[in-house]
Amino acid sequence: MSAVTDAVRTTAPGNPIGQSVRDSLVVAKRNLIRMARIPEVVIFGLIQPIMFVVLFSYVFGGSMDIGGSTSPQVYREFLMAGIFAQTVTFATAGAGAGIAEDMHKGLIDRFRSLPMARGAVLTGRTLADLVQTALTLLVLAVVALLVGWRTHTSIGEVLGAFGLLLLTGYAFTWIGAVIGLSVRTPEAATSGGLVWLFPVTFVSNAFVDSSNMTPWLRHIADWNPFSATVQACRELFGNPGVSTSDAWPMQHAVWASLIYSVLIIVLFRTLAVRKYRSAAA
Repeated sequence: MSAVTDAVRTTAPGNPIGQSVRDSLVVAKRNLIRMARIPEVVIFGLIQPIMFVVLFSYVFGGSMDIGGSTSPQVYREFLMAGIFAQTVTFATAGAGAGIAEDMHKGLIDRFRSLPMARGAVLTGRTLADLVQTALTLLVLAVVALLVGWRTHTSIGEVLGAFGLLLLTGYAFTWIGAVIGLSVRTPEAATSGGLVWLFPVTFVSNAFVDSSNMTPWLRHIADWNPFSATVQACRELFGNPGVSTSDAWPMQHAVWASLIYSVLIIVLFRTLAVRKYRSAAA
C-alpha cells in the first residue's frame, strides 16, 4: 500500500487523461502484487473452469445433437467456446467481491485522500482482473487441447476470438464493480455477482444448440450478449455450431459481440464511477 501511496503522490500534474492512465496502472500493479501473494485465489479460480471442461466433455459428450451429429468430438469443439465465455464472465463475481472488500476495510477512503483520478481505483482493479482472466484462459486452452478441442482457422482468427473473450470479460467486470459498490460485504458481492450469471450463461447457445429451445426461449438466447460472444468465437475458431437463427446478433456475431461489450463498458463504468464518487463523498 505504501508503494501505491508514494507512486500516486509523486505523480506530476499535467494532462488529466495521462494522470488517469498512470494512476490506473499503479492501482493495477498493486492488485496484481496482491494476487501473487495469495496464489490460492488464482488456483481455485482455475479449478472451476477445468472441472466444467472435463465434466461437460465426458458426461454430455455423445448425448448432444449438434448439427445432426452426436459425436463426442463434435460436442467438445462445440462446447469450448461456451466454456471460455463462461469463464471470463464468471470473473465478475471476483471483481465485485474484491471491490466490496476494499470498501469494507476502508481502503477506498485511503485512496480518496490521495491526489489521484477518481476512476483510477476501479479501472486499476478491472485491469488486474483482466490479467488474471487472461492467465485462466491460457491454462484452460491447454486443458481443452488435452481433451480433444481443436481450431480450424488461421492463428489471426484464433487470437481474435480470444481478444473478444477478454473484451467481454473486461466488460462484465464493470458489472461486478457496480455490484461491489452497491453492497455492504464481500460475501454479498460474491452472491450478487453469481446469481444473475447463471441464467445469462445457461439461457444461451453455450452448452446446447439454441434451435432446440422453445421459440420464446430461443429468441432470448439469440439476443443474449453472452450468446453473441460464444457464436463469434465458434466462427473464429472454425468449430461446429453454425447458427440457423435470423436474429441479427447470430448473423453478425463478431460485430454484435464488440458492440455489446463496448455498450456494457460505457454504461457500467459510468454507473460505477458515479457510485464510487457518491460513496467517497
